[in-house]
Amino acid sequence: MQVSIVIPIYNECETLHEIVSRVLAVEGMSVKEIILVDDCSTDGTRELLEREFKDPIFKKAYHPVNQGKGAALRTGFAQATGDIVAIQDADLEYDPEELPGLIRPIIRDQADVVFGSRFMGGGAHRVVFYWHMLGNKFLTMLSNMMTNLNLTDMECCYKIFRREVLQQITVEENRFGVEPELTAKISKLNVRIYEVGISYYGRTYDEGKKIGWRDGVRAIYAILKYGLLR
Repeated sequence: MQVSIVIPIYNECETLHEIVSRVLAVEGMSVKEIILVDDCSTDGTRELLEREFKDPIFKKAYHPVNQGKGAALRTGFAQATGDIVAIQDADLEYDPEELPGLIRPIIRDQADVVFGSRFMGGGAHRVVFYWHMLGNKFLTMLSNMMTNLNLTDMECCYKIFRREVLQQITVEENRFGVEPELTAKISKLNVRIYEVGISYYGRTYDEGKKIGWRDGVRAIYAILKYGLLR
């Protein structure tokens, strides 16, 4: 099965080459295309994309104004043509070497959707923010209450889909509320959901981390909105 990798990008000029190189170096995965969606970066990322990444494996899209991760994913999903669609952040917090293990349950016809989990073990974990971890666990618990799923890490970047499942979902959230939105909408489909433990190399705000408390508030709103919709 061929895989489309969607990479939402905002001001990742320093890490973009590295993350794309890591994706291309992954063994045991048939990558059909890497979809690079620039969400109106201002640090030279857009110019880097326009100047490089000429191989036909790359698809590139540019937002004229900054909209957020959800909007970038919406653009990327619309261009995906692989059998499997995987989300990969551009900031090096998640290691693409984990992707074959995440995709394996779909390849084996055990799952239709696979979530990564930073709280299920897996490999190395950088020690960073206690309150972020607590917030993630709270949001996951609240999401589980709305969806009746037993996920351990709803907010994890790594979400892998059969493309026909993803085609049943319309992404409405523009920013980080997309994580609970996708989770709630998937929970309403008759699909098999798996979770796989991953490593995590978190960044500090000085290193470019972008998510903040306002995104947590929006996540609560999204959990309630999409969890209660029938």
